Amino acid sequence: MEPEIITVCRRAHFNATHRLHNPNWSDEKNEKVFGKCNNENYHGHNYNLVVKVTGPIDPDTGYVIDLKVLNDIIHEHIVEKYDHENLYLDVDDFKDVNPSAEHIAIRIWQILTKKLDPKFKIAIELFETERNFVLYDGPS
Repeated sequence: MEPEIITVCRRAHFNATHRLHNPNWSDEKNEKVFGKCNNENYHGHNYNLVVKVTGPIDPDTGYVIDLKVLNDIIHEHIVEKYDHENLYLDVDDFKDVNPSAEHIAIRIWQILTKKLDPKFKIAIELFETERNFVLYDGPS
């Protein structure tokens, strides 16, 4: 009998500042497109992250993945890297791209995909605010 496939989720939280800014555009265009998010003094968010891991249930443990192990990976490779950082200035992941919620979610997915067993399908849900969030589950 084939093992059941199920999705388990782990939440995490980090605080970070960023600025949405395109250096190839004029100040006027940046202000028009990004508004307050283009503040030259940056602005911050309390990001809420949900990591979703889909895979078979291990018949020996009853787990898809040990959530303590998943938590440790998220904490070491995401939270410690991004928490209380200026994503625009201090994090190499965003040197060549605007640190929008979309790009942050993609980068988190890329990092975690390298750290987890390839048998898993990973999806990232990243809340920038209570009402604004993105979902990324890999290249289409």
